[in-house]
Amino acid sequence: MNANLILLTLCQGLFLTNNVTFIAINGLVGLSMAPMGWMATLPVMGYVVGGALSTGLVAKSQSRWGRKVSFQLGLGVALLSALLAAYAAWSHNFWLLVAATVIAGYYSANGQLYRFAAAELAADGFREKAVSLVLAGGLIGAIVGPNLASRTRTLYEVPFLGAYLALGIVAVLAMGCMAFIRFPAVPAKKPGDSAGRPLSEIMRQPEFIVAAAAAALSYGVMNLLMAATPLAMQVCGFSFDDAALVLEWHVIGMFAPGFFTGHLIKKFGTLPIMGVGVVLNLACIAVALTGVALPQFVLALFLLGLGWNFLFTGSTTLAMQAWTPAEKDRGQAAINFFVFATMVVTSFASGALVTTQGWVWLNIGSLLPVALTGAALLWMAVKQKSAPATSA
Repeated sequence: MNANLILLTLCQGLFLTNNVTFIAINGLVGLSMAPMGWMATLPVMGYVVGGALSTGLVAKSQSRWGRKVSFQLGLGVALLSALLAAYAAWSHNFWLLVAATVIAGYYSANGQLYRFAAAELAADGFREKAVSLVLAGGLIGAIVGPNLASRTRTLYEVPFLGAYLALGIVAVLAMGCMAFIRFPAVPAKKPGDSAGRPLSEIMRQPEFIVAAAAAALSYGVMNLLMAATPLAMQVCGFSFDDAALVLEWHVIGMFAPGFFTGHLIKKFGTLPIMGVGVVLNLACIAVALTGVALPQFVLALFLLGLGWNFLFTGSTTLAMQAWTPAEKDRGQAAINFFVFATMVVTSFASGALVTTQGWVWLNIGSLLPVALTGAALLWMAVKQKSAPATSA
């Protein structure tokens, strides 16, 4: 770890503070203002719709101005969107809140690239661990996010107005950290320099296919269950503080393994670690189906976080094998687009399913994306085994 990686880890933690706070409060604020109950998670969905729409813009800004300028632009948008969401809560304007979260998606699309930037700030032999350790910075969000939401929700007469204003301060702190990070200079483009392969060719590689599927589906399952948890717990009679505790343990599960996931990937290989992630997701669903007591919510969401970490860290490592430095902006934007597109579907489905079908059927429905992830990993393992024989 060097000073640049430590600062990027702090930025990752502040980014996750924004994410976790949004997830903890947007569904509840939406439920209090939405014209119909099934619209409650539209502000959550708006965040990922904005992220999906922004992936191309972010890729262009990264390619043109480099990591630092693009990341600072994202943080400026984070500040603006937090203030707009605060005004929406104060004026009780549901559709303005949705618009604010769509705008905030630009920040999310930037923050999703912190993990790839980590690999560029480390020596070649430390890349997997750098990605894993920067992701571990999300532990800051695990602790700060739920507590920030809980302690600021009654700061003003309007519920959660204080939480949105606090997120503006979080964005300013992240700007300060980002200002001191020294990213590698953007190489000057010379006439005749190769721009790399077309995106369609990059996307046909098995490494890209499996990395994109695992990243998107692991995020989809996590989003499906996590976004619904505050609503499901409210229906079951739990307080907001109970929901904040569950989300805290969930995000700890997401990022605490970052201190050793990179080491495990180097020792055992990428696919086996991702396979463990699939098993952990299945364990999460199994626990959730046993009941709706507080310990079951805590354990299920903690296992969900662990499964996500193994799958997402593994998919990031696998994806970096699919492109050259000249192709990285397009490849990373494509991966993130698939992640956000999947999250758009699951954000909407989360609110609709939990309010109409209930917590049990929501978990049963989660088995499909988990099974698809497992099938993708199995396909890749078979392809890797047969590759030497084919080349011979």
